[in-house]
Amino acid sequence: MQHRYIGKTGLRVSPICMGTMTFGTQCDKQEAFKIMDKAYDHGVNFYDTAELYPVPPEASLAGITEEWVGEWMQTKPRDSIILATKVAGASSGWFVPPIRHGLTAIDRFHIEKAVEGSLKKLNTDYIDLYQMHWPDTIVPIEESLEAFDRLVTAGKVRYLGTSNDTAYGTAKALMTSKYEKLARFESIQNNFSLLNRRFLDELATVCREENISLLPYSPLGGGVLSGKYNQAMSPEEAKGRFASYLNSPNTRQRAMAQRFMNDKTLLSTQKYLKIAADAGMHPVTLATAWSKQFDFVASTIIGATSAEQLDASLAAMNVTLSKEVLTACDKVHEEILYPMG
Repeated sequence: MQHRYIGKTGLRVSPICMGTMTFGTQCDKQEAFKIMDKAYDHGVNFYDTAELYPVPPEASLAGITEEWVGEWMQTKPRDSIILATKVAGASSGWFVPPIRHGLTAIDRFHIEKAVEGSLKKLNTDYIDLYQMHWPDTIVPIEESLEAFDRLVTAGKVRYLGTSNDTAYGTAKALMTSKYEKLARFESIQNNFSLLNRRFLDELATVCREENISLLPYSPLGGGVLSGKYNQAMSPEEAKGRFASYLNSPNTRQRAMAQRFMNDKTLLSTQKYLKIAADAGMHPVTLATAWSKQFDFVASTIIGATSAEQLDASLAAMNVTLSKEVLTACDKVHEEILYPMG
């Protein structure tokens, strides 16, 4: 297996990262341990979580994912694991997180409060990659970065990253770090898949020019690229997060479901299913391999609700897609531009 470095750091990670957001709502602790054990046994050394997890977020469950990951880590040598977690983004944004009474911000108080909570739940004395879950539109980036920098100086955090950020936000943060001599964001964790190529428009240039690594999440387009929604009698009958979101009383969840699962994404997926079949591979393997084949990608974050689901994703670790397959995938995108909007 060829490991990759995140940004300009010493973090040498497997090309696949095990995401944990399903742990606590979509699978129980026993299954979560099976999933992490299986990933570890296949050479995955990179694990991503967040203080907000599991998803869908609930106040009564927030933090349980970190607790389970922390408990599981006690069964492995700590130095063999690259651990990433996140401080919840500001409540002034697109979503109000059900933690700290919905008053979160990316300021000194909340960053310090969050990291102390994560260290305790994860049962570790340091975090390898500490990420801002999404940007704060109110608190100046200077204040946020100063608070993050203190964590690095204190040895509680090795490196920093951002998530769900824009090209402008990422570039501004990098320039602020440079001129204020603060620890910088070494990675960005954004949605990126065959169904959502928006990252290639501008952010890919930022990554290449500034040596920032993308950690793509949702490489299966929220599970849509597996084909399960195409094969079901109706989207509502398919097992999956977005099937349950379709009729949710939560307007944000319904909007997410419609963005990921619509006529264009389902038609695109049907074409990708054929490409995968013609190439003799599982559609999940195709989608995962596609997301990790870019030069600015360090590690693709996969998810699962059962250990059995991991097989097709883990198979992508050593898969390099042929020029013919990549060309066929590009043709689908040209025919159906930006199916997720």
